[in-house]
Amino acid sequence: MKSKRPQLNHAARLAEKHFGICEHQLCIGDISIEELTNQFGTPLFIYHQDTITNTIRDLQSRLPDRFQLYYSIKANPNAAILRTILAEGCGLEIASNGELQQALSAGCKPEQILFAGPGKTKTELSAALDAEIGEIHVESIEEARWINQLAGQKKSVESISLRVNPVDTAGGAMQMGGKPSPFGIDEEILEAVVAEIQQQENTKITGVHLYMGTQILDAEILLAQYHRGISIANAVAQQVDAPLTTLDFGGGLGTPYFAHETELDLDAFQRGLIEIDEAMASSPWLTNTKAIIEPGRFLVNEAGIYVSRVTRVKHSRGKTYAVIDGGMHHHLAASGNLGQTIKRNYPLAVLNKIDELHSADLVEIVGPLCTPLDTLGRSISLPPIEAGDLVGVFQSGAYARAASPLGFLSHPTPAEVMVSTNDAHLIRRPGLPEDLLNDQQIESTDID
Repeated sequence: MKSKRPQLNHAARLAEKHFGICEHQLCIGDISIEELTNQFGTPLFIYHQDTITNTIRDLQSRLPDRFQLYYSIKANPNAAILRTILAEGCGLEIASNGELQQALSAGCKPEQILFAGPGKTKTELSAALDAEIGEIHVESIEEARWINQLAGQKKSVESISLRVNPVDTAGGAMQMGGKPSPFGIDEEILEAVVAEIQQQENTKITGVHLYMGTQILDAEILLAQYHRGISIANAVAQQVDAPLTTLDFGGGLGTPYFAHETELDLDAFQRGLIEIDEAMASSPWLTNTKAIIEPGRFLVNEAGIYVSRVTRVKHSRGKTYAVIDGGMHHHLAASGNLGQTIKRNYPLAVLNKIDELHSADLVEIVGPLCTPLDTLGRSISLPPIEAGDLVGVFQSGAYARAASPLGFLSHPTPAEVMVSTNDAHLIRRPGLPEDLLNDQQIESTDID
């Protein structure tokens, strides 16, 4: 029987939305957090497969027919997550040769792979061409020249999409366009770049890609960017005198981390996409163009929880510290050291006391590392906390393990677990950081 909650804070709302609260503790699917940690230990990342699939299906149901969903692997590249997403009919967006290999190993069809990123090497471009992926998104004239050279060696003509950095953009937690940037071709020189590429014998412009901001929670900002994308795509298509095959609007769909933030209004987003679809249909250059949206964070973030156990509670000069067995080496973003200017606490809860009343006393949640930066919760109100309690950081499905310094202080890397209803299975074993393992392998090999 589910217990009553005196008040739902941000973490408890997420628990209710995606998981469950049973006998005062978090349940993921039908499995309690105590069962999961007893089986797999701590620290660990837990992902709820049903949350991922439900999020994808809800978003897909709102997209006009011309739209296709791609997942940006950088958010979380775990193979089990990739397979879950591929099973829902999504493509994958990559930004390195390593991610290309991950995508192919997960079973993604090459034609369902997009390759973006400002620093692609010739080796990476060659691998992408050899794999015959769907699109390479070119971010500079130099990259276009490299592709032309590589395609010439293959005696092929390669279709490319141009990523454009527009002269203006709107909103988002992190702007990716509208200013000097390593990303994309500046709109001011776009016409000249297109003209040069048209003179190349082994490349053909068939698409446009715009990605102007990330972590956007305002549907109107997203839609304004999409309309801007249509304008630029029309100009490029008119210059090459051919309809475009694809128009990639990028990602940018955000999830709220903090109490003052609100969820993206998907109903408003859906209504706006109807106008986007109509605008494309009315253009002779975009009538049959495939529209692409490539979120990463939005599809997986709310499905993930980072779980650590309190090893001790320490009092020092008027402050209370709960020391946990995990920390910033596993979840750099939650410590505030991955782009935050002002440290704000991620949604955080004592998972075995998730619906209990909070104490008036504030507590610091700190990890085991030898740095004061290793703090996941600052001056946070929680139920009375003690050794053995389980601390969970919500919104940990994206840019958590994959964006963290796992080798710092050589602590074991955390396990990853996928849960679906009453089934839980390990999808990444805990262990030493890979660089340490590689060092050991080198040392164990005789070198002449």
